[in-house]
Amino acid sequence: QVQLVESGGGLVQAGGSLRLSCAASGRTFSSYRMGWFRQTPGKGREFVARISGAGTTYYADSVKGRFTISRDNAKNTVYLQMNSLKPEDTAVYYCAADSPPITGSFDSWGQGTQVTVSS
Repeated sequence: QVQLVESGGGLVQAGGSLRLSCAASGRTFSSYRMGWFRQTPGKGREFVARISGAGTTYYADSVKGRFTISRDNAKNTVYLQMNSLKPEDTAVYYCAADSPPITGSFDSWGQGTQVTVSS
């Protein structure tokens, strides 16, 4: 399994920005498919964004145009740049990895980082 450590969460006012980082273990990071998910109390885990090893990205409709997922393979790190934040973006954000063999399911998860957006 891949070890994942998120950072960068915090408290921000509506309209503000935050950048989350997720550092991954392993020597084949460039081949991992990486994703960000979020969860609020009483709700299931919600998909936010994903990026393939080749850099192809996909976003949930709720964040499209505001969030950007990117990766730095030299640093084994994936990022989530969050702009124009809204109170409904408040959640615990989780980083996830689908490491080879790529199955289409994320099989490694970080511990989560809290993002709170005040109105």
